Amino acid sequence: MDRRDFLKTSTAAAIASGVPTPASAASRQPDLIKTENAKAGASFQLTRMRPDSATSYRTSLIEGYCSHQSVKAGEKLDIFVSTKPVAQFTLDIFRMGYYDGIGSRLMTKLGPFQGKEQPVPEMGENRLRECQWESSTSLTIPDDWPSGVYLGRLSTVPDTGEKPYWQSYIIFIMKDDRPADILFQCSDNTWQAYNRWPVNESLYTDPRAAHAPGVGVSFDRPYGKYVQIFDNPLSMGSGEFFLWEYPLCYWLEKEGYDVTYCSNVDNLEPANLSRVKSMISIGHDEYWDVRQFTHVKQAIQDGLSVLWLSANDVYMVTPFTANAKGAPNRRLTRETCFGEFREEEKEAYSKVLGPFENPGPDEREIIGARTIVPFNGGGDWTCGLPDHWIFEGTGMKKGDSIPGLVGWEFHGDPDIGRKGLEVVAEGNVWAGGTRLGKYAATVFEGPKKNIVFNASTIFWSQGLSSPPGHMIPWSHYSRPHGPDGRVQRITANAIRRAIG
Repeated sequence: MDRRDFLKTSTAAAIASGVPTPASAASRQPDLIKTENAKAGASFQLTRMRPDSATSYRTSLIEGYCSHQSVKAGEKLDIFVSTKPVAQFTLDIFRMGYYDGIGSRLMTKLGPFQGKEQPVPEMGENRLRECQWESSTSLTIPDDWPSGVYLGRLSTVPDTGEKPYWQSYIIFIMKDDRPADILFQCSDNTWQAYNRWPVNESLYTDPRAAHAPGVGVSFDRPYGKYVQIFDNPLSMGSGEFFLWEYPLCYWLEKEGYDVTYCSNVDNLEPANLSRVKSMISIGHDEYWDVRQFTHVKQAIQDGLSVLWLSANDVYMVTPFTANAKGAPNRRLTRETCFGEFREEEKEAYSKVLGPFENPGPDEREIIGARTIVPFNGGGDWTCGLPDHWIFEGTGMKKGDSIPGLVGWEFHGDPDIGRKGLEVVAEGNVWAGGTRLGKYAATVFEGPKKNIVFNASTIFWSQGLSSPPGHMIPWSHYSRPHGPDGRVQRITANAIRRAIG
């Protein structure tokens, strides 16, 4: 009997005997997302946003952050906002999804509140910038709000008819305990790792090296604008959600899948994984605590399927620690790398990597492949095994390609020693248009007929949908082409296998 059969049998027995069952065991709602997306949508997009300057990563006109990466119904979320100059502001909160193509639903309108200018923290140990702002308002999450990614649209309130209003976002994830087919894990550790708020502070701006150990970042600060591979000021405050997670979120909810959401930090708890049939990592999932790795590895042994619709995954070991006030898991510090760097990688990137001691476990154990040199590049996603179930219904033949789908980072060096691992797609990438690299998309089967699929590209979600407010990325003289029926079918095939 596998763990899912055991859970079903145990729950049925408990109900029959009159023994109370845990809320999570009694609250499976397979049609929750379908029902939710039948509700009326509303536009979440910013109308008026202005960075402090052409080179600034922030907008001090209005900006904010939340007290937790994720919260459950009934929990309190503190929201910290700064306005400069001082102004009143409102907060509209949206749940992101499909909603008849509009892309979000307005959940509540809050305010107006009296804003104030809050101080920019000094740089501390490990180059850390951590705000100690006063809470501007608090929200107790209503019981009827479903799990999802929630955006808050902050807007200053004009004090005269002549003064313009300004906007930015806050973002948080609402989680739950219910059993579901799919766990959508947002890559918010990586959002924070690249966040340069307020001046130029991220895990990449230490003058010693771009990947220096011992550098920290805090979730207690606003997200600045998206900073990688292209410029999108209208992302201000939303992390990297719009570019990577949103197209998958939109497509999954359009298709009516039974999906629940979490942040990276939630997989510090093994129970978060044991309640679902599959987990999806999406986009750019680079920064992990070793405890996340350990729990996902065990969950795969226990029957969890994992779909890595992402790349550069599980690359840097970044333990969670508490903030200055003792709130747990609010800081990340780059400690070392996952897996031993190859000699050619050390030579090629000696000026930006490490030195890293005591590397973590090899990420191929849970992915099937790993990040390799060159780290960046772009290319076509090329079918290698047309008779494999992953390609069912796509019409793809050996050598057929989906143009521009690989980038801007990818996986290679597949774990070919693993019994049953199959390379389903492979080919070339070109970093900067000149440096040759090799990617490999893989599938292997777990011990309970579960699967691990590695799509081997950050760009995968670009082939699923292009929802309102989304912009197709490009990098290294390469770009994906947007929604593609083959990407959608491959994803559906993988999900069907993953959830049985």
